[in-house]
Amino acid sequence: MIAQLERLWPADPLPFWALLAACLYLLAVGARLSWIDVRTHTLPDRIVFPAYGVAAALLAAAALAGGDAARLWGLLAGGAGLWAFYFTVRFIHPAGMGFGDVKLAGVLGMYLGYLDAGRLFWGTMAAFALGGLYGLTLVLLRRGNLKSAMPFGPFMLLGTVAALLPAS
Repeated sequence: MIAQLERLWPADPLPFWALLAACLYLLAVGARLSWIDVRTHTLPDRIVFPAYGVAAALLAAAALAGGDAARLWGLLAGGAGLWAFYFTVRFIHPAGMGFGDVKLAGVLGMYLGYLDAGRLFWGTMAAFALGGLYGLTLVLLRRGNLKSAMPFGPFMLLGTVAALLPAS
């Protein structure tokens, strides 16, 4: 996403500002949701549901203003695809994932899909890897066991942000 912002700045200010607003919104909402999830193990609908509309509007505005309508398909497919993936995981093992994570996945999928399928894949894998490392650390430090509940939203958000950063 950063590389996209760098490309847009000199060429097209309107999509730049829309995309920057989308990124800042993700960071603000992500920080708030992470804080809530760590403390309460919930991702409130009153925050997640509006994020669908705001993210879709800002990302669509950036795509359309930049003349890149193909990104609209990526954002829609990414949101729907990641939601469906998390829903499937929840359906197979309901005790392993909350439905708040499923709902958040659709929003994060829009951001990742806006860029490309590769970012969608790596953002998802990063979330599970980071969550797995955290869980393993809890077990090794004897602060939890294999059945301990842990908030997964922060790892989903970290994985997404990591995938949105430019590859070096």
